[in-house]
Amino acid sequence: MKVHNADIVISAVSPAQYPDTDLPEIALAGRSNVGKSSFINTLVDRRNLARTSSKPGKTQTLNFFIIENALHFVDVPGYGYAKVSKTERAKWGKMIETYLAEREQLKSVISLVDLRHAPSVEDVQMYQFLKYYDIPVIVVATKADKIPRSKWNKHISVIKKALDFDEQDEFILFSSVTKQGKEEAWAAIEAAMVRP
Repeated sequence: MKVHNADIVISAVSPAQYPDTDLPEIALAGRSNVGKSSFINTLVDRRNLARTSSKPGKTQTLNFFIIENALHFVDVPGYGYAKVSKTERAKWGKMIETYLAEREQLKSVISLVDLRHAPSVEDVQMYQFLKYYDIPVIVVATKADKIPRSKWNKHISVIKKALDFDEQDEFILFSSVTKQGKEEAWAAIEAAMVRP
């Protein structure tokens, strides 16, 4: 998809605030420093639609972005960031869970993991949660430019093993620096959008 129009619509904390449309929604979930904002910005060819922050854990709401008046990207608060209190984290957890488990417009979740590291406990929990609720998932391994190409396969197999990856799901190597994986990501998103 060639993106000319992309804007933030609302930052929501409860279902009452979600946009009242039938547009398909693609949620993006991942650790606080996995490169979620860079991923969104790369896909929409904008430098700062989603704000990249030097302070991980800054997104504390569900941020709905409208893309080409055709779909919503929903940026989910990053997990696994230590500086947030337990009660705050429990609140986020509930908010995220409610959205993922109950939102009818949700077509797929892009689960972002860092290619350089084995998935965290939260990465694994998120993937298992999505599988449990039968939510289609696209796993995107970010920061591919930081690893020599000759080592990609080794890192991919570490990630797949830790997640107990279902080979029917999409797995995309991505780099916001080289734009690798951008076309594949859009192809997966466009396929998800038309899913019944």
